[in-house]
Amino acid sequence: MAQIISVANQKGGVGKTTTALNLSHALAIKAKKTLLLDMDPQASSSSGLSADFKSAFMYPVLMGIKNMSSSCLNIATNLDLLATDMHLSGAEMELASQEDKAFFLQKALQDVMTKYDIIIIDTPPSLGLLTLNALVGSRYFIVPLQCEYYALEGLGLLLQTAKETKERWNPTLDLLGIVLTLFDSRNRISHQVAEEVRRHFGLKVFQTQIPRNVRLSEAPSFSKSIFDYDACSSGAKAYEQLAEEVLRLFGQKIQPETREATL
Repeated sequence: MAQIISVANQKGGVGKTTTALNLSHALAIKAKKTLLLDMDPQASSSSGLSADFKSAFMYPVLMGIKNMSSSCLNIATNLDLLATDMHLSGAEMELASQEDKAFFLQKALQDVMTKYDIIIIDTPPSLGLLTLNALVGSRYFIVPLQCEYYALEGLGLLLQTAKETKERWNPTLDLLGIVLTLFDSRNRISHQVAEEVRRHFGLKVFQTQIPRNVRLSEAPSFSKSIFDYDACSSGAKAYEQLAEEVLRLFGQKIQPETREATL
């Protein structure tokens, strides 16, 4: 059965899509059959991985019109993409009137649970129904947190939303970890933010820090992950290390006594 991980943060510009996209490819490189679901109507993951993503869309899958297994596009060895477009933004209004509005993605995922080792969900920069569906359908979630001023702004609301999701709809949901992004070793504030977050969240913060890297920001404009664009860059090495951390956690079965939950 697939391990399902949402990458979530309602703040924009924190490296959420960059993390979802490149972590997915890093896991695929490590021989894990991986599916990236683009749940963000802005479609940044879709365009950032494939120039020909318009043959598959998330909207009809989420709404039960098409099966997920027949809608995925193969991007690379061990890596598939379920792409999206702006039509997905209309799903928020359609879901709002449904009694089971939080469970649409969970139902759609049943079609592919045995096909993949890991499923990564890129969520929109909001705490609306699309993000709620992602959290309800996931076993874990990862929070990208930028190493800049006001980094913790809004994090409490996200964790509270996750806690309510766990209590009301998905009792298995757990925080897999917080990943520090946009880390600039030359910048004092980056070190201060990293220290503060690690002091507050302890073992729930990944050891890997994603650097502020020009190659990471350039890669999506060529519809490539960092591994296809510049596999020798510091950004590629960081996401490879993050994938190794994730796999080690799964190997340890993420024992709650060794990684204290924050939900």
